[in-house]
Amino acid sequence: MNTLKFITAGNVDDGKSTLIGRLLYDSNSIHTDQLGVLEKRKSNEDDEIDLSLITDGLRAEREQGITIDVAYKYFSTAKRKFIIADAPGHEQYTRNMITGASNSELIIILVDARKGITSQTKRHASIGSLMGIKKAIIAINKIDLVDYSQDIFEKIKNDFQQIQDQLNYDEVTFIPVSALVGDNIVEKSAKTPWYNGETLLHQLETVSIETDKNLAARFQVQWVIRPKDEEHHDYRGYAGQILSGVYKVGDSIKVYPSNIESKIVKIERHLEEVQHAEAGENVVIHLENNIDISRGDSIVKTSEEPQTTNEPKAWICWLDNNALQQGKTYVLQHRFHSVRAKIKAIDQQWDINNWEFIPSEEIKLNDIGQVVLKTNQPLFFDSFKENIHTGNAILIDETTKNTVAALMFID
Repeated sequence: MNTLKFITAGNVDDGKSTLIGRLLYDSNSIHTDQLGVLEKRKSNEDDEIDLSLITDGLRAEREQGITIDVAYKYFSTAKRKFIIADAPGHEQYTRNMITGASNSELIIILVDARKGITSQTKRHASIGSLMGIKKAIIAINKIDLVDYSQDIFEKIKNDFQQIQDQLNYDEVTFIPVSALVGDNIVEKSAKTPWYNGETLLHQLETVSIETDKNLAARFQVQWVIRPKDEEHHDYRGYAGQILSGVYKVGDSIKVYPSNIESKIVKIERHLEEVQHAEAGENVVIHLENNIDISRGDSIVKTSEEPQTTNEPKAWICWLDNNALQQGKTYVLQHRFHSVRAKIKAIDQQWDINNWEFIPSEEIKLNDIGQVVLKTNQPLFFDSFKENIHTGNAILIDETTKNTVAALMFID
């Protein structure tokens, strides 16, 4: 059973938390003890359960009526497992949405049927597209508050399609829903006979997601295993997770950063030898000859080599309260591999509200821009568009140890 990771986004009060709560509630994915707690919070027995409380984690957030942090929920049906990231709607929490979207394969963008497409709708659609998400569901929520109007649904659909060409989504689905009442969430609603599509849950269960095993083979060493005991005197294995692609015994490989070529002679998975392993699996790889390999080194097929440069270009989302400082040295953490890096140049900034590039000499909290970096050692990576697992990195302030930026490499 595969897993679909998706994120929800929308304006404040558009009903994201209620939508997720309804999805979990109607699909029988809430534990009995949690239901009991929610029942006790009702003012009287005739009241409906407040489904938004299922995802709103912090009391301070609920008192403000907003979701600040990214809340994650897990559930499954007979067809698929799901990981949900509930992202905040406020503009000043763009960095939180970037975090939630970075590992998502689909985005649900909520639109209040009474308000239509807003600047925040465009903002969230733009961020989802920038983060490489290819599938989108536009959930036109609160359709019950506009008397289940087909005309309003079609207008909002047409309005979004006007901006769709500027985005990189492969598939966009429009669904009229009421998170509060439950229309078209898990069961088809009799109140929207004009809607011929599927329910939200059915779409989530059946949407096709590209598999990572079809990408270029990527493996970064997490741990070098050298027992050095009598039983395993000559044992030398390189442990880690296959990030993408497929590795087979006999594959010709190259090790970065040493650029030494070798061949895979054995692959172990769960202490058993296998002939091949694919994306997502934790394995130990053995090579034909002894090579000086350390944590963070990459093992790739010689036919599928990554980009190599010490001046990579990248999208950058700034996460820190202190603005980016050109010329300052940061630690660039690329999974288990780290190098020191400076921002050599700011090419441009993305004005999400007006959907245009603008000149900029400064990147501040929640800003998104394109930059050129200068690293003290060559970096081995793929563009984020080609492979999200090896196409992203973070910047860390050497002084404060804070994570100050998220990077997405560009060709």
